[in-house]
Amino acid sequence: MKYTQTTLTKLEAVLGESGYVLRYERGTFQSGWCVLEAKKVVVLNKFLNVEGRINTLLELIPQLPIDFDKLTLESQKLYEEAVKKLETA
Repeated sequence: MKYTQTTLTKLEAVLGESGYVLRYERGTFQSGWCVLEAKKVVVLNKFLNVEGRINTLLELIPQLPIDFDKLTLESQKLYEEAVKKLETA
């Protein structure tokens, strides 16, 4: 997977299509992210670079309850790739 803005945008789309709101905020996050599950809000540390944001989303997305059927075909492929990456790690 390439660490580009396009990849980041696609990962952000996976969350958006799942009903999650992604925000970049300042804060003292131990892992670089925070999830407010009741409101379906994901907050990432805004000081992460593109590679850090991608790695954080790849770590986070498989842990969220995402409705696979709501995703577009491209997002489904990206979601499956994120799940495989987490399983092999």
